[in-house]
Amino acid sequence: MIDRASLRLSAGLLLVGQLLYIGVTQFHAGGDANNHRAIFAAYAGNEIWAAVHLGQFASMAILLAGLLALFFVLDIESESAKWAGRFGVASAVAALALYGVLQAVDGIALKQAVNAWSTAPDTEKAARFASAEAIRWLEWGVRSYHDFALGLALLLFAAAFVRITWVPRPMAYLMGLSGFTYLVQGWIAGSEGFSPAQSAAIVLGWVLSLVWMIWLVVVTWWTQDSEHP
Repeated sequence: MIDRASLRLSAGLLLVGQLLYIGVTQFHAGGDANNHRAIFAAYAGNEIWAAVHLGQFASMAILLAGLLALFFVLDIESESAKWAGRFGVASAVAALALYGVLQAVDGIALKQAVNAWSTAPDTEKAARFASAEAIRWLEWGVRSYHDFALGLALLLFAAAFVRITWVPRPMAYLMGLSGFTYLVQGWIAGSEGFSPAQSAAIVLGWVLSLVWMIWLVVVTWWTQDSEHP
């Protein structure tokens, strides 16, 4: 049995969270993220750094809340699909926790480190830069594992979606494909940092996510209260 109102809420949270995340990220300081001297200088001069990263965290929390709510509202009959969904929930919770750590490292620690480097006397600049770079590499690691956790969550939810009769299979495949792009992002972030290849994977992940999320919203508006379409 399907609760249409709850289904619409979860689908809406997913789409709103994704749109907000994309929108807020447009205000993030830009540049060659792997050119640390240039990008650290840009970060140090950014006045809305804390607000942007707080907005990113709030957006990700909304998105993952929608994903978690989706599991509890879906009418999953297959036992294997239920277990896929349960592991997906666990992975989504881990992704949110890792994203909180990521924003603490990036949104607070890195900003303080680059500020200290930019204002340090010449005799201290080398040491300050080394500290900021170490925090940057820590950010790579946390971002990598967040992407792995989120990608795994989406793949597991896609596996559960495939077994639900009213969900179009191409939608489930798109969800799984978007999850795969997060796994690619995680691998690239851990091996080469924030390179152009990772940026391309991020944009592809956004596009695929928007397609299946919009599709889900449309489908939920055609679902009758407490019955399959």
